[in-house]
Amino acid sequence: MKSMTRLIRQSVIAGFCAAALVVPVTPAFAQATGAKASAVAGTTAKIGFINTERILKDSTLAKNAQQKLESEFAKRDKDLQDMAAKIKGLNQKLEKDGPVMSDTDRINTQQQLAEMNRDFQRKQREFGEDLNAKRNAALAIVLDKANKVVKEIAEQGNYDIIFQDAVYVNPRIDITDKVLKALDASSSK
Repeated sequence: MKSMTRLIRQSVIAGFCAAALVVPVTPAFAQATGAKASAVAGTTAKIGFINTERILKDSTLAKNAQQKLESEFAKRDKDLQDMAAKIKGLNQKLEKDGPVMSDTDRINTQQQLAEMNRDFQRKQREFGEDLNAKRNAALAIVLDKANKVVKEIAEQGNYDIIFQDAVYVNPRIDITDKVLKALDASSSK
């Protein structure tokens, strides 16, 4: 899930932002961003950070999406578990009774086991593909709503930039909790 989350996060919310720290904009920063140093020297920028992984894990919207997926795929998962148990049982029977079975019965049982294994692998692969597609769609919806909330917070709080990924973040610029509260409030409407 982490790699999928990271991939979705990078592709869907490339503009995701967050901030709460006022930092002076130096001429070097202005030059690095393409702004004229003389025009922005002495001004301050309000920056911050949000933890996207926490939003995808802790928001009510994400939790509801996860529960919906679990309930939607529970029957298929149970069917796969039952099928795996049948395969295991047949395999144990073949190992136990194989030496005393007639050649015809043993060959039929081996063919049945091979067919069940192929069917199981196909269904398991389809299950995984369907689950991943639905999960990606659900996470995209969560991230889209989160992006809108972040943009509103940025505009209301006069943030200049809000980052989503960083090697280190000082907790005082982390506005993830603020985004989670606003996202949860907007999803309950």
